[in-house]
Amino acid sequence: MRHYLVVGHRTLGGAHLLEHLHQLRTTDPYCRFHVLVPEHLGVGWAEHEIRAEAQVRLEEMLDRLASMGMGATGEVGASDPLQAIARVIARSGTDHFAAIVLSTLPQGLSQWWDVPSAVRAAFPDLPLRHLVAEVAASTR
Repeated sequence: MRHYLVVGHRTLGGAHLLEHLHQLRTTDPYCRFHVLVPEHLGVGWAEHEIRAEAQVRLEEMLDRLASMGMGATGEVGASDPLQAIARVIARSGTDHFAAIVLSTLPQGLSQWWDVPSAVRAAFPDLPLRHLVAEVAASTR
């Protein structure tokens, strides 16, 4: 069974991401997804607000995937997406995931635009699919 690490925050739930996950599921009906939502450091937010907002995004995405018949687990991670990814991979093992699916905003809007190259450098043997949202689910 293939497992995919799905990483996103403000773009979770976007059509670009859901369509890609649906395609993966069509290709391999037994694949599973693990959704990682790094905390988004909003200006002026308290720590508990940051974590709560990431948890809400995670739960919404897990609910959406369940409604589409796709098995998924998930967690909230550190605000640094590379650090959050590294923790999940260290815990699960480098051979646990078939690929990483990373969803970001377009260049110029994304605070994560350098993350794909950092992920490729840190995990050269793990395929990365970088998906760019046309419109953010939320710009908060």
